[in-house]
Amino acid sequence: MNNEVLSRLRVDYPELRFIVGKRDAFRPPKTIIVDPNGSSLSLLHEVGHALCHHRTFNTAIQRLKMEREAWEKARELCRKYDVLFDDDFVEDELDSYRNWVEKKSRCPVCGLTRFQSLDGNYYCPRCDLN
Repeated sequence: MNNEVLSRLRVDYPELRFIVGKRDAFRPPKTIIVDPNGSSLSLLHEVGHALCHHRTFNTAIQRLKMEREAWEKARELCRKYDVLFDDDFVEDELDSYRNWVEKKSRCPVCGLTRFQSLDGNYYCPRCDLN
């Protein structure tokens, strides 16, 4: 990670709290965990969550939407902080969430794709609705 980027972020966003940890992460509402061995792009993504005011999500689709929004904010921040925005890396990261959504939506009994209600519960059209 580029220490200059972190130093500038601390000046530009004094309302955010940056603390060292094992991996980059966002802890709502204003804490950014910084992996000293992580990439500046990943750090900017976590700052993106804070700047987008992300807090909680109920559904997998809401989470995926928040991840996409944070990456789009990171794209803007990359221009500001002169960090390369790696589209392939970002799509790989988003794929990990897409794969998570796909796995969570599979019924463990019959394998059909379940649907998720707004409160976050999954229902299988075969197993749960008959």
